[in-house]
Amino acid sequence: MKKFNNLKFIDLFAGIGGFRLAMEHYGCRCVFSSEIDEQACITYETNYGEKPSGDITKIESQEIPEHDILCGGFPCQAFSISGKQKGFEDTRGTLFFEIARITQYHKPLLLFLENVKNLVRHDNGKTFSHMLSILDNLGYTVFYKVLNAGHYGVPQFRERAYMVCFRKDLGVHNYLFPEPLNSYSYLQDILLPDNDTQKYVITRDDIVLSDNLKHSNQAKPIRIGTINKGGQGERIYSPYGHAITLSAHGGGAAAKTGAYLINGKVRKLTPRECCLAQGFPADFKIPVSDGQAYKQFGNSVAIPVLKSIIKNVVELHQFEDMVINTSPASLNTND
Repeated sequence: MKKFNNLKFIDLFAGIGGFRLAMEHYGCRCVFSSEIDEQACITYETNYGEKPSGDITKIESQEIPEHDILCGGFPCQAFSISGKQKGFEDTRGTLFFEIARITQYHKPLLLFLENVKNLVRHDNGKTFSHMLSILDNLGYTVFYKVLNAGHYGVPQFRERAYMVCFRKDLGVHNYLFPEPLNSYSYLQDILLPDNDTQKYVITRDDIVLSDNLKHSNQAKPIRIGTINKGGQGERIYSPYGHAITLSAHGGGAAAKTGAYLINGKVRKLTPRECCLAQGFPADFKIPVSDGQAYKQFGNSVAIPVLKSIIKNVVELHQFEDMVINTSPASLNTND
């Protein structure tokens, strides 16, 4: 994948570096990162050797190094599109504005963005349509699609909206998102030994399991029981399927991971299992508390999906010539 070897990227709303791992897999070089959460910064620095800059709203565009690719799994704050319809100006006060203003100043070749599935249909699609209009006015051709991470090599049901935005002078008129893989992994493939998971076992007298606990592997969560009334964080699933969507929030006995019947015991996933369910490497360091780790992996991105999307960008037949001809950042290797 030599086409990406000289490209520089910035990692906005960096979290624990999911975008960074995917981009570095293809030889790209991170020249700037930003993350406001101090605990996430601890994990980021432990794994990458550098602490992200803080609040992106307080960093001027000119202070950010020149770059070819802007990456960001930006938090989605709904913004009103009623009123004066000022386009770019209408995004002020939202974190999407930070992407827009940095893009306006630096004009990177590519924007690579991720957000919750509901962004696409928020306010009957008006919010997303407004974002697309702003990106169009900034000079970008946008491709987007909702993908489920469970179709790309991780045992987790996780639907997210992905956006790949090419600067218009690159002339990219056709970009296809990756097709689902022909093979799947399942939760049972990433589970730790029982002696490493005792503290995550849920012992209660209101656990109710299904009469049928025998299942073949299925590429989706398989619900087999409940705790208490079966609300959020109180549903039990089979390890022969996929994990439910990891979350940074939520309550219940199995908050943030869901509960699973594993070797006869009901338990939460461990932080390390959450790490693997997002496609992070087995040696990824987790220097924070379990509570912080659950939050960080729940907020992160599924790395195999990002890799698949990038692979399809790299394989665009015209991409190498476009980069050479239009990217001053990639040609400047002095910084």
